[in-house]
Amino acid sequence: MVSAGLELLLSRKLVRLTLSRAAEPIRVVVTGAAGQIAYSLLYSIAKGDVFGKDQPIVLILLDIPPMLPVLDGVVMELQDCALPLLKEVIPTDKVEVGFKDIDAAILVGSMPRKEGMERKDLLKANVAIFKTQGAALDKYAKKTVRVLVVGNPANTNCLIASKSAPSIPKENFSCLTRLDHNRACSQVAMRCGVSSDQVKNVIIWGNHSSTQYPDVHHALAVKDDAWLQGDFISTVQQRGAAVIKARKLSSAMSAAKAICDHMRDIWFGTKEVVSYPWSVRCGNSYGIPEDLIYSLHRPDQGQNKTWKMVDGLPINGFSRAKMDATAAELVEERDTALDFLSQ
Repeated sequence: MVSAGLELLLSRKLVRLTLSRAAEPIRVVVTGAAGQIAYSLLYSIAKGDVFGKDQPIVLILLDIPPMLPVLDGVVMELQDCALPLLKEVIPTDKVEVGFKDIDAAILVGSMPRKEGMERKDLLKANVAIFKTQGAALDKYAKKTVRVLVVGNPANTNCLIASKSAPSIPKENFSCLTRLDHNRACSQVAMRCGVSSDQVKNVIIWGNHSSTQYPDVHHALAVKDDAWLQGDFISTVQQRGAAVIKARKLSSAMSAAKAICDHMRDIWFGTKEVVSYPWSVRCGNSYGIPEDLIYSLHRPDQGQNKTWKMVDGLPINGFSRAKMDATAAELVEERDTALDFLSQ
């Protein structure tokens, strides 16, 4: 007969063995890992807010060589947090290390626009970065990798990364307009005097830029057309610039929160109808040019991390003009970037 104490001990060992078999660490890379957005982001990833409270993580921090000393400090801080899910932290400046066998990539780093820099120069610099990273994803990452592009111009950078990684499904790539979505929901919530989680079906159409169109025609009603077609749109479009003007630095805390929201919903799915960027293909009912990363309305299908576009929403004349304007900007960005990509 097995004693009660021995039975309990065997039971605990069995539980530990089952957990160790069920929860292999996933490998997650964050680029631009020495920057301020990553600094606000890494703790949430490492403690389980994104990939689950029982999911061990190997965190790879990728940045350019001059930032390696800063990465050493970030590693020390992550170690000092004593996070049980964080199994290893790997700082590196090498893409072959950063993208090796990864399950998820959060591409935060990009070339920022500097004073006196023309937009075409910005695009050219970022094409080189995301061509390299896309090729590295193609060569080293798992083919199931989920890629979120944050670095601006995010939509076009995402397109270049996807085109440079032909063996990875295009639907595995997305870029961050969740921050714009969160901003729009917050503005509506404050206007209506409700909590932000009560605001449903807000859509961000188009580019993560000042041409984006935050659309609330399918969301919680606000009976104020002048505000909806005026200050609301301009506030969401210009929110990033307003943050920079106020704090002399770009959005970091809210950007990190949006990254977590976006990647968590990709990883686990959600029944909420939310706005995400999606690579538009033939057959959409919105008249959007093909071969763009254009923010659309799409909900989770509920299984296997697969998604579908919400097709056939009624679009009024005001929305049509706004959607076409942001599409035109994306087409211009795409064509300029593809010229550089072919050089």
